[in-house]
Amino acid sequence: MAKYYFTVKDIEPLLEGLAILGTGGGGSPNLGRAILENDICYGREIVLVDPEDVPDNALVVSGGIMGSVQFLDKMDTDKVLARWEERFELIEAAKVMENYLERKIDYVVPFEIGGLNTPVVMSMASRMGIGLINGDALGRAAPETQMTSFLGHGISLVPMSLVDAEGNTIIVADQSKSVFADEIGRWMITKGGGMGGNIHYPMNGKQLKRCVIPKTITGAIAIGRVIRKARQEKADPVAAVIKELNGIKLFRGKVTKVEGEDRGGFYITNVTLEGQSNFKGVQAKIIIKNETMALWVGGTLKSVFPDLVCMLDPVSGSAIMSTDIVEGKEMFLVGQSCHKRVREALKSNQGIEAFGGTRYGHPEIIYTPLEKLNSKDDK
Repeated sequence: MAKYYFTVKDIEPLLEGLAILGTGGGGSPNLGRAILENDICYGREIVLVDPEDVPDNALVVSGGIMGSVQFLDKMDTDKVLARWEERFELIEAAKVMENYLERKIDYVVPFEIGGLNTPVVMSMASRMGIGLINGDALGRAAPETQMTSFLGHGISLVPMSLVDAEGNTIIVADQSKSVFADEIGRWMITKGGGMGGNIHYPMNGKQLKRCVIPKTITGAIAIGRVIRKARQEKADPVAAVIKELNGIKLFRGKVTKVEGEDRGGFYITNVTLEGQSNFKGVQAKIIIKNETMALWVGGTLKSVFPDLVCMLDPVSGSAIMSTDIVEGKEMFLVGQSCHKRVREALKSNQGIEAFGGTRYGHPEIIYTPLEKLNSKDDK
């Protein structure tokens, strides 16, 4: 069985890559770093298992932390980590799921790729002594629990267990609409401390293999290594990221207007940028719901969720979090096509409902692949 043994040398490259693929969200890399360093300090082993090596009859669940990026950024890291040594919401939610299913969990797969939500699931796996899948449900970060390849491939989001920061516990046993469980969870965490751990998408190993986005954790490490090498060699880090992602240059500019609010467990932002360099005289607009959802350049739609718009610092190539966007900030926007399994999921009725523009205030937007929205000259 192919395994990857995570070490302290992997932490910084991983966080660089996770933040870039997080497209503005996925949680704070600073908290992610503290979590991983804490686990290694305690001697916990973090081992990644490739999806193809998981037995067909294994019980696999997904999981993550639910909460707005604004709230998570304000948490006292030391206090959270100390509390998690006594009571870790994600493990509590896993125990609830095991009791409900009357079976032990064999593997856990991160809900998303992001600076907090991937490390927190890595920590869960190491603490519970179960397998950690080298992959995730999306290949990027996403604001809502139903926004996954899993759902579009027929894996039920429910039952979903959720334990919030104050200890309130629920199980959503079933739902008539794909968005119900997430909306209930958002309501719960706004009443119960602003954060919670949830476990969902129970499946077997055979199902996992046909719907997971594979090897995204080691993929994030590879992105981080490339960007760090470019800096060391005085090369262009943004160019290095674009090459590693097989990405598209979408825009370069300076933020001129930011309109945002923390609403219902999400940080919703409208960002306007004025073009620089080759984009001088052109205006761009980004819609962000924790993560980038849609991009217009010169009034023309250039990217639609779940394709990625990675927001990078033009000099360092580092990712820019949505909560760090302020007027005057310069950004390089890089596009990447989402994984083919995500696009397959978009063809289902549940996938259309889960990912649609209605979820971020633009019901008129219909998903169009990144490469169709951008000419070859943009690459």
